[in-house]
Amino acid sequence: LDGEAAVRVDTETFLRSGLKPGDLLTDEELHSLLQASDARRAREKALYLLEHRPHAKRELERKLSRTVGEEAAQAAADRMEELGLVDDADYAARLAQELARKGYAFSRTVQELVRRGVDRELAQEAAREASPDPEEAIRRLIQRKYERRLGDEKGRPPTAAARPRVGDR
Repeated sequence: LDGEAAVRVDTETFLRSGLKPGDLLTDEELHSLLQASDARRAREKALYLLEHRPHAKRELERKLSRTVGEEAAQAAADRMEELGLVDDADYAARLAQELARKGYAFSRTVQELVRRGVDRELAQEAAREASPDPEEAIRRLIQRKYERRLGDEKGRPPTAAARPRVGDR
């Protein structure tokens, strides 16, 4: 504006607008141009983020809103969901399986899923599905903490008395 860079508009949005350097814009036209540019940048950034790893819809919105407006971030996340590139249920199930394989407890798995933008109920359901049965949890606990002590006379009583904590299920 007046020879100074005042706003940023992505190249494609500018070219599609038909504007040329020196053209005059009304406030409404400028606002519309900036919204279109934000929307395009949000979609491009969403595709970039999803190319590297899956995201929950809310997590994607949060990341996008760091660089574009809330409205553009939400619209881009909605579009990615429409295209099937964002699926919270699938994301939660896969991440819960991975965390369970790493030995995360049920509550910690739920906490991590919620932190990443998954709805709490969906996170609990995914964590429940991914959690090993109690017998398997006990086997893993004994193996991890007590297996080396089973051959030792002093180690047998604490090993036999060991019980998994509520969070280890």
